[in-house]
Amino acid sequence: MSNLLVLLAVLCLLGACKGNSHYEPINNSDSVAMSSTADSVATDSNQPKLVKTAEMNMKVKDIHKTSERIVALTEGYHGMVMHHHMQSTIERSNDISRSDDSLMRVSSFTTTANLTVKVPSDSLEHFMTRVGKLGLYVNVRKMDVEDMTLAYLSNKLKLESRSEIIAQQKQGKIIIKKPADVLALKDDMIDQKVSNLQTDDAVRNSIVDLTLYQSNTIVKEVIANDDPDTYRAPFMSRFAFAFTNGWNLFVDLFIGLANLWVFLLLGLGAWFTYKWYKRRQRATLSHI
Repeated sequence: MSNLLVLLAVLCLLGACKGNSHYEPINNSDSVAMSSTADSVATDSNQPKLVKTAEMNMKVKDIHKTSERIVALTEGYHGMVMHHHMQSTIERSNDISRSDDSLMRVSSFTTTANLTVKVPSDSLEHFMTRVGKLGLYVNVRKMDVEDMTLAYLSNKLKLESRSEIIAQQKQGKIIIKKPADVLALKDDMIDQKVSNLQTDDAVRNSIVDLTLYQSNTIVKEVIANDDPDTYRAPFMSRFAFAFTNGWNLFVDLFIGLANLWVFLLLGLGAWFTYKWYKRRQRATLSHI
């Protein structure tokens, strides 16, 4: 009796399976699209695209040495220095005379440095902590996190949609009359792919902007006097030179007049002619 009951149960189970054996097949393309979308969402949700950026402003004792340490520290984290700019600006300068031909120039100047480095995002906090210990104190320390997950997913889905259109166009399922439209689609695909690659790089590596400054520095240097008026001969030398120069001017004048002897003779002749004419005129008037 128990064996019959077991056999009856097995027959009922087989009948139920046959009754539910009717089903409708799912479209293959829809299945692929749904699965790819689900995989994309699942992947992006499990690994969000978080872009980290940081900024630090601090005072240091020696900008040159601190900059070198930051560069070495960045390389130790397998990072890269993207930008490094150092500038010194003179605040005040004073020249002190030491002799007739030399000066001591005392200058007060300030030095600043700006560095932009790229470090792995996983080591960002530890890197900033170690950089902060290189300075005297930190004025500003800031970190921002931007969630690019949805933008990344949007670009990915658009890229897949455009890829499908291009594939259908090649198969002849879709006819695009204008070649410029095909080129526009391909350009959009390239832009979206490059944008996602940039996002991936920004997620893996964080950009850190560092601003360094130090106290004003005093520098003393001996330089040549650049005032020409200070380079003059002593008084006696200048007096002797003036006497000699005066005699030379007189000689030059005498020689110049000697070169004009013809004009001197003509002038003397004109003067005597004029005197003779005046005397003759007076004599004529006296006879009258």
